Amino acid sequence: MGLHERWVLAPGAPVPDGVVDAGTAPPAARVAELAESGGPVLVTLETDAREPDPGLLAAVSVYAWLGARAFRVPPGQEDGVRQVLDMVASIRGERPPAVARRGLA
Repeated sequence: MGLHERWVLAPGAPVPDGVVDAGTAPPAARVAELAESGGPVLVTLETDAREPDPGLLAAVSVYAWLGARAFRVPPGQEDGVRQVLDMVASIRGERPPAVARRGLA
């Protein structure tokens, strides 16, 4: 796994080697503490929604900002989670934005 690479895993997927499992919807302070240790952190999130769940996506953005690198999410949430992870990486300056627009008034 690269320095800024993030993973989206299916439910039931095994924890990759070297990744610390923070559990299901852990407190933000726990994720920050584990991320500060330097190793990649896995966060598991659950929802019954079949379409992208705004609450789940918001949680992913917070955990990603705190340093979580791997996310286990329910089916149907993967695409939205990947978009959120790309957005967070762009805001943090870890990757260029997908589209850069400059507005001049």
